[in-house]
Amino acid sequence: MQINNRHYRTIWPDPDNSRQICIIDQRQLPHEFVIETLTSPEQVVTAIKDMHVRGAGLIGATAGFGMFLASLQAPDMGFTSYMEKYAKTLGSSRPTARNLVWAIDRVLAAIAKDTDIEQKRSTAFATACAIADEDALFCQQIGQHGLAIIEEISRKKQGAPVNILTHCNAGWLAFVDYGSATAPIYAARDVGIPVHVWVDETRPWNQGARLTAWELQQENIANTLICDNCGGHLMQNGMVDMVIVGTDRTTHTGDVANKIGTYLKALAARDNNIPFYVALPSSTFDWKLDKGMHIPIEQRSGEEVTTISGKDAQGAITTVTLAAADTKSANYSFDVTPARLITGLITERGVVKAERQAIHRLFPENGTGR
Repeated sequence: MQINNRHYRTIWPDPDNSRQICIIDQRQLPHEFVIETLTSPEQVVTAIKDMHVRGAGLIGATAGFGMFLASLQAPDMGFTSYMEKYAKTLGSSRPTARNLVWAIDRVLAAIAKDTDIEQKRSTAFATACAIADEDALFCQQIGQHGLAIIEEISRKKQGAPVNILTHCNAGWLAFVDYGSATAPIYAARDVGIPVHVWVDETRPWNQGARLTAWELQQENIANTLICDNCGGHLMQNGMVDMVIVGTDRTTHTGDVANKIGTYLKALAARDNNIPFYVALPSSTFDWKLDKGMHIPIEQRSGEEVTTISGKDAQGAITTVTLAAADTKSANYSFDVTPARLITGLITERGVVKAERQAIHRLFPENGTGR
């Protein structure tokens, strides 16, 4: 997508040195645009765990390149054991996102077919690049399938702007390009449909305020930032036509784990007869997990709840405390929205009901949906 009218992906190998992986340090946005270079597998773990990168698709792509960097550092003798040990460390960096372990397993399976160590390293790089390219392609396809939904709403509104509410950041910054929840929005813009996005701030990390609003501004998409508790009010007053969110892990039965607060938006949408869609590439499906309540939910530091960072009047980035000293806080990063509250899942193969048999019919290679 565009930053100051220049195209960027969120992750890419340095064109002058493929052993260096470039990322956009999302901790600095929207106030500073900083490109960070990752040169070691340890840096990749830190980048994922400390949210230099975040979002399901981007975490997966970053993990793929992390496995490549690990292959460069792995000794010829003991190569396999080193890679397997690193894979476990990398896989524990963010426990909820399905794409993380999916990408790790894909690289391990690819390099297992080679016998020559240098060929394994070449395969690791090629697989990581393929994961990134595929993520961008799938998000573009999600945009085309979601476009049909927005077009239908636009026809009913006789060309008036379609008001879309989203939660967290499931945009380009959460993937390699296009995004999942934002891809249909960009596709609608490209065909001339007027759209307006209500952007949840998404406490406590403020991905909506810091990332989604900034991203939409770069793409000249009309948007309005709201506090997290505003969505229900907007829905009650007819100011939301549809909700589109992303997901970090979706069971093959249709339950969805997404950023904390998503469940409340789904409940409000159901109460007000507003369609609630989840956009995801198939790499986010967990084909072994039946119940969403069994998805591991990451708990992060309580300081993310009790403090907040931003730019002060002098232009310096400052962190301030919101609560009284020694305030106890809990920071659950995700919640689970049950399939019954979801209108449909927008995937790279089409829109499907959030239901076991329908999902498996669309992706038959993953089982029968018993």
